[in-house]
Amino acid sequence: MRVLACLEEKELGYEFIPVNLRTGESKKEPFLSLNPFGQVPVLEDGDLKLFESRAITKYIAYTYAKNGTPLVCQDPKKMAMECVWMEVEAQRYENAAAKLTWELCIKPNKGMATDDAIVEEYEAKLATVLDVYEDRLANSKYLAGDCFTLADFHHLPTLNYLMGTKIKALFDSRIHVNTWCADILARPAWKKVFAMKDNK
Repeated sequence: MRVLACLEEKELGYEFIPVNLRTGESKKEPFLSLNPFGQVPVLEDGDLKLFESRAITKYIAYTYAKNGTPLVCQDPKKMAMECVWMEVEAQRYENAAAKLTWELCIKPNKGMATDDAIVEEYEAKLATVLDVYEDRLANSKYLAGDCFTLADFHHLPTLNYLMGTKIKALFDSRIHVNTWCADILARPAWKKVFAMKDNK
């Protein structure tokens, strides 16, 4: 969803080729020649083949910088700030958010029991990250500054899942984080991709 939403933000045409994960299609050739880890997504752009969603979105944002929504900063200092917050998302936020998404969203859908001790542990870790976000967002509309960038964009998949769980309270209780969440989740590109998911 992260890659599709990036393509939508950049107003780029693309061909979406579904991969059947239930039958193990991603764990066999020819898919393994695209991603040796056997995971989606994969992007093919001419002779370039990329995997890992954040790497793909960075490539799209830089290569097609003049299309659609600018998702990366061109000014070196602003770019540095964007890189800082992309790292925070990948190293701090995602660690807790992905674990909570697994426990509260994915496992119940697979008929597996949620581990309440893990939820409690990672809820506390996410709260610490969101306290830092609250301070940052008190002084800027978005994490990297006044413009929506990949630093904000990369949060969308797990954020979307967590809004349907009790973890939503962590976001709602922080006024600036809450405003930021509402803003980025309402982006037309994200809503379009999320609607595509529901229609599959």
